[in-house]
Amino acid sequence: MPKETFFNLPDDKRQSILDLAIEEFASHDYKNASISRIVERAGIAKGSFYQYFADKKDLYLYLVDRAMQEKRDFMSQTRMPQPDMGVFPFIRWLLHTGVDFQFSNPRLARIGYRALYDDVPLPDETQALIKQGSLVYFRQLVAGGMARGELDQALDPDVAAFIFNAVFTELGDYMLGRMN
Repeated sequence: MPKETFFNLPDDKRQSILDLAIEEFASHDYKNASISRIVERAGIAKGSFYQYFADKKDLYLYLVDRAMQEKRDFMSQTRMPQPDMGVFPFIRWLLHTGVDFQFSNPRLARIGYRALYDDVPLPDETQALIKQGSLVYFRQLVAGGMARGELDQALDPDVAAFIFNAVFTELGDYMLGRMN
């Protein structure tokens, strides 16, 4: 997380550094993202960067957290269908809203996607918790659909959750690729 000195910067300077960092990590994977490019474009000394963040990983984790928070905020601003409306209306809403977020925030979406699926320095347990959370979410959706008779009772909920998760993951990657 950023150091207090980062939050003490004037709003426009702090936002400029964040925008440049988002652009850098959206354009390059973690390994190839460069703090030197960020500070050069921001017009600050490299030493100043280390007054704001401990290191590259610290900045990256902050951006990943910001991307996930922005997506949660974006999704909460839309009219979410009620759980009893059914699996398929909910899936349509989820797909539509997720794609809208990607088109509205392509750089943050790319950072969030890379955090989950690229070779990045997220602690293994954090990455696993995020991925597991997605599977739990889809398992609950499938279980509700089975209980309401929308989905076949013979369906394996774990397989169905895995398939939903895989489709959403691949669709997200495909859409992000189309935006480049």
